Amino acid sequence: MDEALLRSLTPSVLTVLVRRGADFAAAEDAVQDALVEALRVWPADPPRDAKGWLVTVAWRKFLDATRSDTARRRREDRAEEEPAPGPAPALDDTLQLYFLCAHPSLTPASAVALTLRAVGGLTTRQIAEAYLVPEATMAQRISRAKRTVSGVRFDQPGDVATVLRVLYLVFNEGYSGDVDLAAEAIRLTRQLATAIDHPEVAGLLALMLLHHARRAARTASDGSLVPLAEQDRGRWDTASIAEGVVILQTALARDRLGEFQAQAAIAALHADAPTAEETDWVQIVEWYDELVRLTDSPVVRLNRAVAVGEADGARAGLAALAELDPSLPRHAAVAAYLHERDGDLGTAARLYAEAARRAPNLAERDHLMRQAARLNAGRGC
Repeated sequence: MDEALLRSLTPSVLTVLVRRGADFAAAEDAVQDALVEALRVWPADPPRDAKGWLVTVAWRKFLDATRSDTARRRREDRAEEEPAPGPAPALDDTLQLYFLCAHPSLTPASAVALTLRAVGGLTTRQIAEAYLVPEATMAQRISRAKRTVSGVRFDQPGDVATVLRVLYLVFNEGYSGDVDLAAEAIRLTRQLATAIDHPEVAGLLALMLLHHARRAARTASDGSLVPLAEQDRGRWDTASIAEGVVILQTALARDRLGEFQAQAAIAALHADAPTAEETDWVQIVEWYDELVRLTDSPVVRLNRAVAVGEADGARAGLAALAELDPSLPRHAAVAAYLHERDGDLGTAARLYAEAARRAPNLAERDHLMRQAARLNAGRGC
């Protein structure tokens, strides 16, 4: 059973049901039922056309679920639309489905959350972490979004900004989390850049390429994380870096700066440095100042504190960090790093251990625990 194939087909099957008149919540349930049926049937009797089989079964599940006395006429009107078994179009509807989920009836935040859950394949916990809210809060937000679009015709696609936000968060989860979605996010953003001439679309594509170029160097052979300063830059993908820089320069030349272009500029400065010691931290701080102006994001301010610590010294970085909420994710890790640079190894070791307990994934937790152990061993603890 190829579960990866099932996941890849889910967006297209869901789009077919929505196009045929199913409301989103009912279509999603029907597709999930069809996937369960596939897991039961396919090992013994695999279909010749996987997508056609899923479309047919999911549509039948939808019709069964909506059968009732009050919906009888509506069901009979739709019965002739039931797709016959056989080959289904081999079109990639994923990007279109992103736009459909960004429906005008939803707030941008709700549209992003719903799309990440229904199309991006992220868990409620992963989405909550991306939004810096409790998992229960995000679960309620997604449920409200489903209720809002229940029964709505999906003939008014959402705006580009919402879709970009979804793609950005999917890429971030694929880049640093447990689910490998980064390549898919890049593929969809390339499609969007081809279809839409927009500087922020180009900025997001450049950002993804520049970050993805470092991926091979981010982990050691044992799976442990390798910090940026310690990465083997010879393992960076120079072709992706070159492509990202060209795309970014073209976007910046249009003088319509957005947050993705600013983030890509920071990534380009890291990529341009032959060694970690030669990184232009002063210019990076300037770009973070632009990002703060554009977004006023606490995560941006946290990253800016690190850059200030590199450009102006650890004390300056700690002063910038002091302005932020200590409960912010990775706040303890940043504080530990800056205290270590300032020579306060005891405080740094304690904060590394605290950060490890809050780490969002196993690789990051192990890295932070090793940092704490290293400092404690050096102090003879």
